[in-house]
Amino acid sequence: MTTRTRIKICGITRLEDAQDACHAGADALGFVFYDKSPRAVSIKQVQEIISAVPAFVTSVGLFVNPEPEFVHAVLKHIPLDLLQFHGEETPQQCAAFSRPYIKAIRMRPGTDVYAQAALYQSARGLLLDAYVPGVKGGTGTAFNWKEIPAQVAKPVILAGGLDASNVAHAIHTVRPWAVDVSGGVEVKKGIKSTEKIREFAQQVNELNSI
Repeated sequence: MTTRTRIKICGITRLEDAQDACHAGADALGFVFYDKSPRAVSIKQVQEIISAVPAFVTSVGLFVNPEPEFVHAVLKHIPLDLLQFHGEETPQQCAAFSRPYIKAIRMRPGTDVYAQAALYQSARGLLLDAYVPGVKGGTGTAFNWKEIPAQVAKPVILAGGLDASNVAHAIHTVRPWAVDVSGGVEVKKGIKSTEKIREFAQQVNELNSI
């Protein structure tokens, strides 16, 4: 591998899960500020977790078509490093909070990833996830990775249905900048497994060492 694949563990709801992710070598932790998600968290929850997160681990706040006032309220209380938008937000809406952001693209048939990269020029990366009607992410469903074109102008973060059994194949196929996992390291929605986190990170890091 010529580039190290980063690891984001999303849907963190508990301090012990954040600590497990950090100890396993996660580069980023994702916190879901979307009340329709079974992994939704409160400002107070995340304050307590982030206070114990070590240096050089990126904190990511996930939002879905949020009211601007809500994002500002979260940022007032939590020093998030990065924002992730998982709805139909425009580039202008994503860039309105003086924070770097990534934009999630739900990969339905015919999605033009090149066009999305051009549209979201101000994004730090594109998170490519499975398209499931009516669901904004965290589906546990994979899509056809071969639909991702080569040489996208933005770093690609691969999500959707990843776990320890398929992440190595996904990395070989896509060569993403990062992989994003949530359900694939859980015992139930919102509750992570120490063993599954460790196994997932081990699969990625073994490739990174090649």
